[in-house]
This record gives sequence, structure tokens and C-alpha cells, in this order.
Amino acid sequence: MAIRQLSETLINQIAAGEVIERPASAAKELIENALDAGATRIEIATSGGGKALLRVSDNGSGMDAADLELAVRRHCTSKISETLEDIRTLGFRGEALPSIGSVARLSIASRRRDSTGGHEIAVAGGKIAHIRPAAANPGTIVEVRDLFFATPARLKFLKTEKAEAGAITEIVKRMAIAFPAVRFVLSGSDRTTLEFPATGDDHLARMAQVLGKEFRDNAIALDAVREEISLTGFAGVPTFNRGNSAHQYAFVNGRPVQDKLILSAIRGAYAETIPSGRHPVAVLSITLDPALVDVNVHPAKSDVRFRDPGLVRGLIVGAIREALARDGSRAATTGASDMLRSFRPGFQPNSQRPQTPWSAETSPSRPYQPTTGFGERPQASFDGLSMPTARAEPQFSPQPAATEPNARYPLGAARAQIHANYIVAQTEDGLVIVDQHAAHERLVFEAMRKALHSKRLASQVLLIPEIIDIPEEDCDRLMQHAAELSELGLAIERFGPGAIAVRETPAMLGEVDAHGLIRQLADEIAEWDTASGLSAKLEYVAATMACHGSVRSGRRLRPEEMNALLREMEVTPGSGQCNHGRPTYIELKLSDIERLFGRS
Repeated sequence: MAIRQLSETLINQIAAGEVIERPASAAKELIENALDAGATRIEIATSGGGKALLRVSDNGSGMDAADLELAVRRHCTSKISETLEDIRTLGFRGEALPSIGSVARLSIASRRRDSTGGHEIAVAGGKIAHIRPAAANPGTIVEVRDLFFATPARLKFLKTEKAEAGAITEIVKRMAIAFPAVRFVLSGSDRTTLEFPATGDDHLARMAQVLGKEFRDNAIALDAVREEISLTGFAGVPTFNRGNSAHQYAFVNGRPVQDKLILSAIRGAYAETIPSGRHPVAVLSITLDPALVDVNVHPAKSDVRFRDPGLVRGLIVGAIREALARDGSRAATTGASDMLRSFRPGFQPNSQRPQTPWSAETSPSRPYQPTTGFGERPQASFDGLSMPTARAEPQFSPQPAATEPNARYPLGAARAQIHANYIVAQTEDGLVIVDQHAAHERLVFEAMRKALHSKRLASQVLLIPEIIDIPEEDCDRLMQHAAELSELGLAIERFGPGAIAVRETPAMLGEVDAHGLIRQLADEIAEWDTASGLSAKLEYVAATMACHGSVRSGRRLRPEEMNALLREMEVTPGSGQCNHGRPTYIELKLSDIERLFGRS
């Protein structure tokens, strides 16, 4: 079969299959073009989930007639010249507009800021029309209609209009977080208008617009530098978590990405602090020399490749863990809201009460009849107290003991223990309810974790060393980390070119599948250049031991024991959640309590 040159239209349609997967992909490319043009206001309108209409308007630098003619031709761009080593813009390939024009009906109207008139060009199914004058404001309006009409097979793979509209919303949110100085407006016949006013340099204010105002109250600032890479952003406290990872946003040199290495680092940083099936909320911004990252590894530019992935992963994990140790012990503010919603007022309107026959004995309007005692056994100790009276007689009030904890402590002073598991403490401006078992479990685990990292762990010597055959390159990688593994109780030696001899294993792990452990570590080092898996296994064992060695539910504590637990929580990193990620305490402000009683 003879080789022949494909037509320009077919080439663009093939490119569109990679670059424009769905309406959200087209929206992303057009928004990136607007941002690269210096726009400070971007408006996006959709219809039919973006399939029927996608319009992006901006107030950027605009284009003249010559630029418009080149903009719809393949590999024409103003963003790079001769090299891919110094990419500082969101777009750079010059594929988006010709790809969209090959599968949809595309029109572009643009005007430069210093021009008295604008121009318009149209492309339908790859056929380019002549440029013509057009009335236009400074900036550019790109309109895409009937997406994929020229490639009907692609339409069959799209989701419902609601799902496609939701995907565009997610793209706009990511762009809005990355560029807080830009005003974004998303509207259309298929959605409710969404607007993100510009917040200037206040990134946290923009994040609150996108992620909700609760994020501002539950976010911990990140600011770390390692070698030539800097990391800024905000990480949510562990108890402020979600059911999926959709609330994790990552940016590399201002570019929104969904990179597996970054998402894996976030997951590793929150290990042992969030329940299984829950995900942290985080916004990370990585800044580095463009030469140290390759953004040309994915058609949609959603993945990147770092020159030193281990350095980036270590920076993310270290920065988040340091922030959690510094400020992550506080409980999420949403805990108090959930508590307030669970309360029921003592009086219910008649319309909400079951309709039962009226009787004098059950009527809420019956005369008050004081009882002679308390019916419930736990309240029997109060039976001997005198009934309150209105007589203004001086009452003796003993002074608190000098050793009584002050309510000015962050977690206050213990006042009671209820249901033999929950400590009620009074703070300066509210109260705190502590789950004693969960709290002590965390304290024990942190003590064991500190011991893990303070000295070489105890190991058990194997009577007969286990010889494990693995590829030679895996042996080389493992031996590079031999000293690190030895500190964790795993002693290995080279046994020929393609084998490892295991002589000692960590005592904490008990009986160990050495073959499985070595192969897992080899795979992990090959992918991440780190042997953190063994440390994670040891911490999992420590967490299990802490769970079984902590104060059990149902044990009654003395006041001094309760206060000692509160004081230790205040100085222990991560004490706001147990090893399984559940909150260890909930704080209720006095204003919340007063609102419950209608006093505010």
C-alpha cells in the first residue's frame, strides 16, 4: 500500500481526538488562551452542556486580521519560539483552535486595544472562511457551536448534558483558583450563573469563593522551599475532609494539573490522619524553573514530568506534615455545625407533634407537679439536693482549689465525664467535648511514632537468611537504601548480581513475608525513589498497638486524669483526630450555645 500525505482537515481531526476530548477540554483551551492574552475578565457561556454552544469572551490584548488568519492554522503560536525548555505560558502548541475548528463550527471575533475596528473569522468542519470586518470590543470572543458535528462518532462517547456542564464548571473553578486577580463568570441556559469576583493577591479569599467559606477557617498555610523548588498554598485540617479527591487542586508554575505524583504525595502526607474512604482538601502551588519540569507529556497538558520527582514528593509530604504538626491538631469548625444540627428544641409546634387525644396528665399546659425524686438511676445522686427557691439568702461558695486547671487553656478545664467516655471541658469562650478513647489512642500512637524515628528499631535475626531473586536493577536500587532500611530493622545484603539476602526483619512486624516485602519495596523505590513503604507498615502496626493500649471506653477517670489528658493533647501533634481520622474533640462556642437557647 502506497504512503500518501493526509489532508490538513484530517490531520486536525486526528489532533482534535487527542486535545479536545469533550466540551470541558475545549473550554480549558479557550480559557488558557484568554489568560495568556492578559485578560482580567473572562465570561463563559454554555448551552447543552457545551455541545450546542460554548462561548468565551475576554478583555485581553486581542488580535488583528493577520493574527486571526494564522490563529486557526496548525502549529501557529505567539507563545514559544525555538525551544520547549522555557515555557511560561499555559498554551504553547498552537493546536487548540484548528482542532476545534475541524470538528465544530468555530467563529472568532477580536479587536486589539489600540485598534479602531475588529475582525472576524469562521471555521466549519475544517473549512476556513474569509476574514471580514466586525464590530467588537477590545479583546476576543470565541464561539463554538455544534461540537463534534463533523465527527459524529465522538458524540456517542459524551456524557449527559448535566455531566458535561459540571465538567466545565470544574475547569472554571481550577482556573479561578490559579488566577485570583481575574474575574470569572460562568452562565448559560443549562446552568445557574456562577461568578467569582477578582480578589487580587488574596488567594485564600478566592479559595473560599470556590471551596466554601468553611475552607478559610479550616485551612493551614503552606510555605516551604527545597533547593530550587518552592511550595505555597493551603492544606485543610485532617478532620475537614471529603468523600472524594475532587477538592484537591494542584498548580505547577500557575498551570492547573492533575498529576499522579502530586496527588500521591498529598495522600501520603495525610496517612494515618484521615479515615479510609475520605480525602483531604488541599490547594498546592509549586513554583520552579521551567527547565526542571516537562509540561509537554500529555495532549491535554494535565500531567507534568519533574526532573527530580523524589525532591518534589518529599517537599510536599514534608511541608504538609510540618504544617499539620504545627497547627493541625485543632478540630474542624464544621464539627460544631454538625452538633448544632443534631440538637432538637425542647418545644415542638402542635403541627409537628403526633395527634393524640388530649388528657390532663399529658398536656404541656398542665400545672407543674414537683416529684419527690429522680426516676433515672444515674441521677439518683442529685435526689438529696434542695429545690431552688426565690429567697435572696447569702450562699457560701467555696473558692476553687489552687490546683484546678484554668479555663484559659486551649482545651479548657475538665468539668464532667458523661457516659464513661466523653469528657466535657469548659473553655474561656465555650466548651469542648472529648472522646477519651480516641484522644488517648492518638497520644499513645504519637509516642510510639516518636520512638520509631528516634533510634534503630529492634529486629529479629533470621536463623537462615532468605534469598530473594529480583532483577539486577532492583537490587541496585535496594542497596542504595540499605542504611535507611537497616534503621527500620530490615537488614539486607547483596547476594550475587540478581539476588538479595534478608538477614533481619523488624520485630514489630512479627512473622514477615520477606519476599513480598522486598518486592514491594523494590517497586516503590523504582517509582518514587523512596522506601517509605516499610515505615508505613511499621506505623500501621504502631497504630494498631496504640488502639489496643489506650484508655478504653467505659473507664471512669478522675478529674486530675481528665485534665492531664487535655494538657497532653494540647502539646501533641495531630491530637485533633485519632489514628483512624475521626475527630477526638468537638468545640462548641458560647455564641453557639446561646443561639440554641434563643439568646442571640
